[in-house]
Amino acid sequence: MANDPLDPLSAFRLDGRIAVVTGASSGLGARFARVLDGLGARVVIAARRTDRLDALAAELRDAHSVACDLTEPGAPAALAAAALARFGRIDVLVNNAGRSEARPALDETTDQFRDDLELNLVAPFELARECGRAMIDHGGGTVVNVASILGLVGGGRLPQAAYAASKGGLVSLTRDLAAQWARRGVRVNALAPGWFRSEMTEGRMFGDEKAERWMERNTPMGRAGAEHELDGALAFLASDASAFVTGQVLCVDGGWTAV
Repeated sequence: MANDPLDPLSAFRLDGRIAVVTGASSGLGARFARVLDGLGARVVIAARRTDRLDALAAELRDAHSVACDLTEPGAPAALAAAALARFGRIDVLVNNAGRSEARPALDETTDQFRDDLELNLVAPFELARECGRAMIDHGGGTVVNVASILGLVGGGRLPQAAYAASKGGLVSLTRDLAAQWARRGVRVNALAPGWFRSEMTEGRMFGDEKAERWMERNTPMGRAGAEHELDGALAFLASDASAFVTGQVLCVDGGWTAV
């Protein structure tokens, strides 16, 4: 669908495009799938929990759910193949699946560190490679890697070396893939959320009064982000609204990384 140059909002539309969203069974991933669906995309949603995927798919207009563990050998390639088999192309990839465990580095085992990198960095690379190949074959596309402010700054009182290392690696991966694929029609950018309530942060950052006070005191805007406050950033990066943007990291963090 061609954008109307006299209607800037038309650049945000994704009508007829195919989007793949990982980690879509809950939290931000489920929200991302709903946003892309609302913009007109047909969405392939992936995660490990089949029941939650099926429930989300039932809410969306024309979604396809793929249950998978992206750390299993061959799983990213199989997900890309499933999306292509169903829809014939991939236009948008949102690499959202990830995990974190807060633990001091002195207590973190090498296996724990390696496991987090497998899901948070290796799997996004494999999936970006497979989807990127399909995008190039079909004339272009866009990859949105969901990084974190902890890929840019240290966590301080929230020690999680593996998560920070993986998200820092994802930021650098974003820049390198953007440079490699820019002339082949594929844009690669990263979305770096600050503190948002999710399954991953519940009980650690949220629901813990001391942690919430620390977060609010150190965030210039004095609060955490609301789920819908990532919608516009995702829509921008996933659509032609960001047609001349690649290799960038968009922080949505209430000013956390500004100070």
